[in-house]
Amino acid sequence: MAKLNVKDLEGNDVAEIEVSDEVFAAEVKEHLLWEVVRWQRAKKRAGTAKTKERSEVHGTRSKMYRQKGTGNARHGSRRVNVFRGGGQVHGPRPRDYTFSVNKKARAGALRSALSLRASEGNLVVIRDFEVPDAKTRNLAAALGKLNAPKSLLVDGGDNMSLARSARNLPTAQHIVPEGVNVYDILRFPKLLISESSLRALEARLLGTPAEPAKEGAA
Repeated sequence: MAKLNVKDLEGNDVAEIEVSDEVFAAEVKEHLLWEVVRWQRAKKRAGTAKTKERSEVHGTRSKMYRQKGTGNARHGSRRVNVFRGGGQVHGPRPRDYTFSVNKKARAGALRSALSLRASEGNLVVIRDFEVPDAKTRNLAAALGKLNAPKSLLVDGGDNMSLARSARNLPTAQHIVPEGVNVYDILRFPKLLISESSLRALEARLLGTPAEPAKEGAA
């Protein structure tokens, strides 16, 4: 079992907990990280880019001028791509960019992302994520003490003080444990997570019911 230090918002170590090696000390599989990030980004693409072809642009359908005798090149339509205002050739068309990634690969990528942050020392477990007075400046000060100005903050949706104080911080984002994903973990250099959220995430990836955190010596 791997061990992680638990800190308070002052940056002090207050406890030590054991976590599963399968989730927080797994092999980092970069190909899974790449695939799942690409899958997440593809789902956000609108796929609405479109240009008009020669059959769609406005303009006459009649022949521009007679075939012979003018000294000009032969043309049959003013809507072809060689003329200003003509149709686009091989331009983008509306399409669906999404593709499927199976659940096993998605879970493996999430384990890899968590293990990567843990191995770097950038996964920080927080004892109490209640921000005093729900003030942005108080959260910013706490993140400064934790040396995590740019970080992903994970705690339950019932923690309104964290949600309110984080929404005005451009370098931090609060999400609930059910919403933890590979792209957001990799987007922020630090991952700050409450004990309860860590246990919920661990249980989700192990397929077991969540258990209370086991504390060791501080």
